[in-house]
Amino acid sequence: MVSRSSSHKSAWLVLVLVLALAGAVAVWQGMAASESQPNLVSGNGRLESTSYDVATRLSGRLMALGPKEGDLVEQGDELGLIDARDLQAQLLQSEALVQQARQTAAEARATVLRYQSERALAATTLKRTQELVARKFLSPQRLDQDRNAVQQADAALAASRLRVEAADAAVLAAEANVTRIRSNLDDARLLAPVSGRVLYRLAEPGEVLASGARVLTVLDPSDVFMTVFVPAETAGQVQLGAEARLQVDALGAEAVPARVSFVAERAQFTPREVETRNEREKLMFRVKLQLDADWLAAHPDVIKPGMPAVGWLRLDATQPWPDSLPAR
Repeated sequence: MVSRSSSHKSAWLVLVLVLALAGAVAVWQGMAASESQPNLVSGNGRLESTSYDVATRLSGRLMALGPKEGDLVEQGDELGLIDARDLQAQLLQSEALVQQARQTAAEARATVLRYQSERALAATTLKRTQELVARKFLSPQRLDQDRNAVQQADAALAASRLRVEAADAAVLAAEANVTRIRSNLDDARLLAPVSGRVLYRLAEPGEVLASGARVLTVLDPSDVFMTVFVPAETAGQVQLGAEARLQVDALGAEAVPARVSFVAERAQFTPREVETRNEREKLMFRVKLQLDADWLAAHPDVIKPGMPAVGWLRLDATQPWPDSLPAR
C-alpha cells in the first residue's frame, strides 16, 4: 500500500523531471541554433528584478504594517506607520510659536508707523523753529533742542525697523520649524516606492526601530533583467539597445523578448558562478539583458527572480532569428 505522502512525492518528482527535460531541450535547441548560425552568441544566468527597501527615516515604534510577504502593493500606498504622537505635539507647539512671532512682527510694524509719525512731527517743528529763529522770535538754544529731537526720532525709527527685520526672521524660522515637523510626520507614513510584490517583511508592529531600519522589500515586476558574459572576441559586435532573446527553463522552448541595456566598457575574468560553453573563459564582457516591459505587463506572475535562463544575442541585426528561438 502506497501512502498519500509517497504518491505526492512521486508526483512532484515527475513534475521536476518534466521541467528539467523541457529546459534541457530548450538549451539544446539554442546550442544547435548557435552552432548552425555563427550570428548568435549566448550566455547563462538567472533572472533578477530591481528591489526597493521601505525603510524608516525616523526612529520610533512601528504602530502598523499591513502587507505580508507575497502581497501586491501599488505605488504610493500606505504600508505602515511609525508612532508620531510626540511630533504631533511638537507641531501644535510650533504652530503656536508661528502665531506669536507673527503678532510680534505686526507690533513691530505698528511701532515703525508711530516713530515715522513722531519723526515727521519733529521735522516740521524744526522747520518752524528755524523760521522763528531767523526772525529772532526764538533763541538759538531752541533750535538746538529741535535738531536733537529730529536726531532722536531718526534713531528710534531705525531701531524700530531693525526690530521688524528681526521679527520677520523669527516668523520665517518658526514657519520653517513647522515645515520640518510636518515633513517628519509625512515620513512617519511608510509608502510604497513602486507598484510590485512584497519580497521580505523585515519587521513587525510593536518593534522599536532605529532610523534607517528596513521594514519591507518590494520587487518591481516591470524591471526584470539578466546578466550574461560574452567572450571578448564577440563583445565588440554587441550593440547597446540590440534585440535579444531569453529562454527561461521553466517556460519551455519559446523565447522571451529582451534588449541589451548595458555593455561593460572593460573586460573581466568570468565569475566562478557563471557557466560558459568553454567552462572558464579568460576575459569576458558583462552584458545586461532587459526583458521587454510590454511582455512583462502581458504576462504577469510568469517570471520570477532567480529563474535560470539562457540569453541569446544577434551579432548581425540584419539576420533573422532562427526558428528554434520563437518569440512568445
